[in-house]
Amino acid sequence: MTFSSLLESAETYFNEALPFVLYREPNATELKGVFQTDDTVYYTTDYSESGFVFAPFDSEQKTVLLPFANSEAFSVTVNYDEVSLKSKSKDTATLADKEAHIAVVEKAIESMKAGNFQKVVLSRKEMVEVKAEDFLAIYKRLLSNYRTAYVYCWYHPKIGLWLGATPETLLKTEGNRFKTMSLAGTQKYKDTEAVEWQEKEKEEQHIVTQFITSSLQGVSDRLEVSDLQTVRAGGVLHLKTEISGRSNSRHLDLQSVIGALHPTPAVCGYPKLLAKAFILENENYSREFYAGFLGELNKKVKINRNPKLRNVENSAYGTVKTVSNLFVNLRCMQLKKHEGYIYVGGGITTSSDPESEWEETINKSRTIKNSL
Repeated sequence: MTFSSLLESAETYFNEALPFVLYREPNATELKGVFQTDDTVYYTTDYSESGFVFAPFDSEQKTVLLPFANSEAFSVTVNYDEVSLKSKSKDTATLADKEAHIAVVEKAIESMKAGNFQKVVLSRKEMVEVKAEDFLAIYKRLLSNYRTAYVYCWYHPKIGLWLGATPETLLKTEGNRFKTMSLAGTQKYKDTEAVEWQEKEKEEQHIVTQFITSSLQGVSDRLEVSDLQTVRAGGVLHLKTEISGRSNSRHLDLQSVIGALHPTPAVCGYPKLLAKAFILENENYSREFYAGFLGELNKKVKINRNPKLRNVENSAYGTVKTVSNLFVNLRCMQLKKHEGYIYVGGGITTSSDPESEWEETINKSRTIKNSL
């Protein structure tokens, strides 16, 4: 199968109302596709299944699964000559959108000053004029514009059509080893990653990192935490810390790890339950799959530990491992028949400035708008 034929398969599946997902991992050259052979809605029960998962923000709701056993999977090299399509960003937010978002940010700051919680992530959705049938053109632009992001297009006829270019890993596993990241703090990219960060962003990042490391203490006794880094995601910069470890037991309990991590303070807040309750009460819309997670779950792959020994029997070459690669569903949009909805948000602490928080959502929304 070629790059063009893989995209054509996605278009055929969409027209025939069958589930599929296209995805390219950060900095990768391969585009992968999973095409389910029926239109059943499958769910995970305990994350022991094998397939592509699509999980909502609210962890109390079910996680959708495209089972590998009921699907055909393909991998092709991306042909960027076919995806370098030009487009321009157009801000579509209204004054009413701005006033509503600033009002809920101000309410959150008052609640935090009263001691109710330390951080909350507030989001909004913005309608844009776009047709669902244009999904492939948008997806090709996302592939071209955001090569360091996890770029996906997910469809199920009974659930909906979603696209995104997310910079954030929720969890990567290989056997009983795992990696995750703390990603928080945002400022506009201005031709350099050598920037100064304000205390608000540093505080936000520290809260996320502390939550993740404390949540994983029961999983691993020896966590490795990287130095703080500045990373670019499209037109914005973030603070990032990488966290890794090995399970204390022989087998990694994915259900426990995912339950401990999702939703992280990077998309929800801290303490988690209090922040989540504020979000559900005050955002006045359903996030659905925005700020949930997606990716490969328990996929069997061959791991090449030592390419020099690939012809030697009993070497590490060709060892089959079970891996999972899960990403937080950020910088995403939902496409309906004649309109689209872009989802964006930002972390709020007591030192947040409501006007600046609004501008942050505008900058983040351009990740998707630059591909419309």
